[in-house]
Amino acid sequence: MVTIPTVSLNDGSDFPELGLGTYNLRGPEGVDAIAAAIDSGYRLLDTAVNYQNESEVGEAVRRSGIRDELIITTKVPGRDHGFDETIRSAEGSLGRLGVEKIDLYLIHWPNPSQGKWLETYRAMLALRDEGQVGSVGVSNFTEPMLARLIEETGVAPAVNQVEMHPYFPQAGLRAFHAANGIRTESWSPLARRSELLNEQVIADIAASHGVTGTQVVLRWHTQLSSTPIPKSADPVRQRENADVFDFLLTGDEITAISALERGRLWDGDPDTHEEM
Repeated sequence: MVTIPTVSLNDGSDFPELGLGTYNLRGPEGVDAIAAAIDSGYRLLDTAVNYQNESEVGEAVRRSGIRDELIITTKVPGRDHGFDETIRSAEGSLGRLGVEKIDLYLIHWPNPSQGKWLETYRAMLALRDEGQVGSVGVSNFTEPMLARLIEETGVAPAVNQVEMHPYFPQAGLRAFHAANGIRTESWSPLARRSELLNEQVIADIAASHGVTGTQVVLRWHTQLSSTPIPKSADPVRQRENADVFDFLLTGDEITAISALERGRLWDGDPDTHEEM
């Protein structure tokens, strides 16, 4: 079993440096895959209402018998933005997960045309104060959105989960996070469906450390103080993905990987992209 180190969030909670993405892990096979990851040492599980697999995550957690060691993340979908709507959405997620508390609750997308993300965030803070939620955070928020959130509520989110990979290193946003005590979390950390893992610089660095290209990229994330959440249903690959804490990339290697930057790979600009 792999031991994944933790860092402290701005609310004092321990947070793993690497977690499991569960998008498209559904049905009995999805439960088996999530349970295998827990057995391998994963303690951070990322789901969302829109992934339609909260029940599978909950079943895998129950099967594990170590609920207290696990951090379950889920997210408020766009259709549930608003104060009362968020309260109801959380109740639904708690029921599907079969737990008494959501450990990390995120706004999935800001959906700026709706203009309700501040109300949603205030509802999440209320749920935290009532003990139904542990840490409160956001996903796909920009620097101006985060600045307004902090100014209006006085509470910086614990986490901002964003698209991040060597093609889109998010240096400016990460600097803002660091200055405001926000933990960066990376979705699509391996830039799947791209040629990232075939890049020569990745291959050369992997060979020099005796690891895989995937491990190099995930270590790049962790050394940039971001928690990647790679998804895999394969227990062997899950263990490989988590086994990245026994080597260190040099500063020059991190710079070389970051130099692959080319921008977002998908239609995910938070100022325009919306999901319900």
